Amino acid sequence: STSFPFSTLAAGKTSTHSLPQMLHLFYKTSGILLAALKTSCPLKIPYMLLTTSSQAARALRDAAGLRAGGCLALLMGNRPAYVWLWLGCAKLGCAVACLNCSVRAASLLRCLRVAPRCLVIWKLKESVEEILPSLKEQNVKVYYLSRTSVTEGVESFLDKVDAASDEPTPLSWRSDITSKTPAMYIYTSGTTGLPKAAVINHERILLACGLFDAGKVTSEDIVYTALPLYHSSALLIGVNGCIMKGATIVLRAKFSASQFWDDCRKYNVTVIQYIGEVLRYLCSRKNDRDHSVRLAIGNGIRSDVWREFIQRFGNINILEFYASTEGNISFVNYTGKIGAVGRVNFLQYELIKYDVEKDEPVRDENGYCIKVPKGKPGLLVCKITEYAPFSGYAGAKHQTEKKQLRNVFKKGDLYFNSGDLLVIDNDDFIYFHDRIGDTFRWKGENVSTTEVADILVLINYVQEVIVYGVSVPGYEGRIGMACIRLKENCEFNGENTYRHVHAHLPNYARPRFIRIKVKDAIELTATFKYRKVQLMEEGFNPAVIKDCLYILDEKENTYVQMTQAIYNSVKNHHFRL
Repeated sequence: STSFPFSTLAAGKTSTHSLPQMLHLFYKTSGILLAALKTSCPLKIPYMLLTTSSQAARALRDAAGLRAGGCLALLMGNRPAYVWLWLGCAKLGCAVACLNCSVRAASLLRCLRVAPRCLVIWKLKESVEEILPSLKEQNVKVYYLSRTSVTEGVESFLDKVDAASDEPTPLSWRSDITSKTPAMYIYTSGTTGLPKAAVINHERILLACGLFDAGKVTSEDIVYTALPLYHSSALLIGVNGCIMKGATIVLRAKFSASQFWDDCRKYNVTVIQYIGEVLRYLCSRKNDRDHSVRLAIGNGIRSDVWREFIQRFGNINILEFYASTEGNISFVNYTGKIGAVGRVNFLQYELIKYDVEKDEPVRDENGYCIKVPKGKPGLLVCKITEYAPFSGYAGAKHQTEKKQLRNVFKKGDLYFNSGDLLVIDNDDFIYFHDRIGDTFRWKGENVSTTEVADILVLINYVQEVIVYGVSVPGYEGRIGMACIRLKENCEFNGENTYRHVHAHLPNYARPRFIRIKVKDAIELTATFKYRKVQLMEEGFNPAVIKDCLYILDEKENTYVQMTQAIYNSVKNHHFRL
């Protein structure tokens, strides 16, 4: 098989500017099955993606009335149909709205405001049936991914695909598609608020495969992903990359640490995808070097987990990168420097001073932003240009505007606000520091939740930790709180925890409140990012929170259990924080 030279795309040396054109190029040059899509349980099912996607395109056009410029919403988990429906939409010139499977009712309706005219769902009937009247009012056609339907107002879809011709779709159906045409809408994870639909155009889809170039992925590789297809890592990097490289992908319905390495052996996996806490979950399992994995591609791995993962599971190359679904800047750690997310590149980006308390960039007497020196954390901003565009969010002009900074270094310039604090060292390696919404100010100092969490997780009975700031009436800023899940058969030790934070953290960074999750894991998004909003809203009131709560007691040099009396004392400013 062949793979497309993405350097020519980046240099503007090709007229290929959309996913359907790229598929057509592959079909003509390789003449083989582009990707053998497998499910890791219970069966391996090969799909001829080009043929099935053509049938899907015809079914969507004839039955659902979709045309170029339309939008199909997908509400389903990881399965082959997700891929051929996506490709079918591309052949129609339509976009796909990738809905999170966990959204329900009003939240689902809010996501559907992107204006899809058609919704296809799979085994999630209860999430849609309660809002069918509202969907009907919006003239949204709803289909089950099945051959029959017993729900009034919902049709079946697979029978229509079966009946459709598998002939290649005519180019005239998508003749107006350009590299800037929206190809999909991917919803941000909502870790700090409501999800927003990031606009992904065809150019961005093609460029997303650059990570596979950096990892030297070839048609001989077998890539394993258990990440949800409705987020960018699995779909844009994993599936899309495999199609472009002619590689094979093993698609698992849901991540399982206990079955991960068995899957890798069963399918001779050579490349794995990770995000967030996936590799840390694997490190909680037994050592296992009996596999063929040579490369792990992803983001969000802590330095300690990186070292432990390599030590326990073999010399696997970690290709850590920094990016966001909607952003115009990315970095790739192609050297393997542990802890770094990448190294400086040619894009027009800067790290600027940020006032955490005012929640805005610091500006000089002329009104312009101030660059930070090496070794200091700063807000990452990247100039919005033809080569580094920002497409914004669908149906959310205000949210799009919030992500843009104007008059940054001169009047009239325009930069993308990443919302992330990064650090560049003297060797030009780049490190993630914190999100601006996660960094809080206490006692006149900025507290990095990431740094505090990295210290707490070193305690031998701590399995999982998330750090955030909570408001206390009468105090400026926010006060540090940690939600901790203990290791199995372990107990929380207030004195030991106090000694640890006292030895490793300055006074202002020590969490004043600790919440213990005994059995349940700390709630994550589908991409294994922590949900902090609810924890912050719940605060530290023992009358509201069922989990055990502790407060740092400077007089006793320990963390003592929070009682209602102590809580009232804190509110009345009688307990010293």
